[in-house]
Amino acid sequence: MKVTLTFDNGPTAPVTSQVLDTLAGHGVKSTFFLVGEHLTAPANRAVAERAAAEGHWIGNHTLTHTVQLGDSPDLATAEREIGEAQRLIGELATPGQLFRPYGRGGVLDRRLLNRAALAYLQRHGFTCVLWNSVPHDWDDPDGWVDTCLADIRTREWSLVVLHDLPTGAMSHLPRFLEALESMGADIVQDFPPGCVPIRDGDVRVPLDHLLAD
Repeated sequence: MKVTLTFDNGPTAPVTSQVLDTLAGHGVKSTFFLVGEHLTAPANRAVAERAAAEGHWIGNHTLTHTVQLGDSPDLATAEREIGEAQRLIGELATPGQLFRPYGRGGVLDRRLLNRAALAYLQRHGFTCVLWNSVPHDWDDPDGWVDTCLADIRTREWSLVVLHDLPTGAMSHLPRFLEALESMGADIVQDFPPGCVPIRDGDVRVPLDHLLAD
């Protein structure tokens, strides 16, 4: 059983620092998908730099986390939400250019992308990273651990989406990691191929179910 951990919507300096401390204590490497505008705060930028320095991968989770690209099918929105976020991430981007679209509630449907955004990702050589396990830690901060453990038992390789936000959910991250270790899970940094529909700008799987008409 493999598990890949990713953290969305940060950085938020105090919580992201707590997450980094926990991951370091367990020897776990992960990926942080950052909201670009959060990096304009010096404390948030500093903790993102720490994450990269400690070997965690840094990806792009849009500029504002307010626009589902499938709902705004123009190139200007894609250029702003993807391109401006990538500019703010800058040299922290590792490895290459990782992008995770905003999917409200973790739903994978036609609101996720549009053809202008897809063309932008292809043209600029992005790798698009989706997910297959969303335990809703943001709205179930005390119950998400049990939800997630039950879910990852259902597949061979889970890519989990958590959030380094001030909800209190990340106070349970140590218990989650201890449970994974007890289960004998192999916690890896790489992504399951089925969750990477675009790699370095190359579309690997059909995307019609994720593209707005």
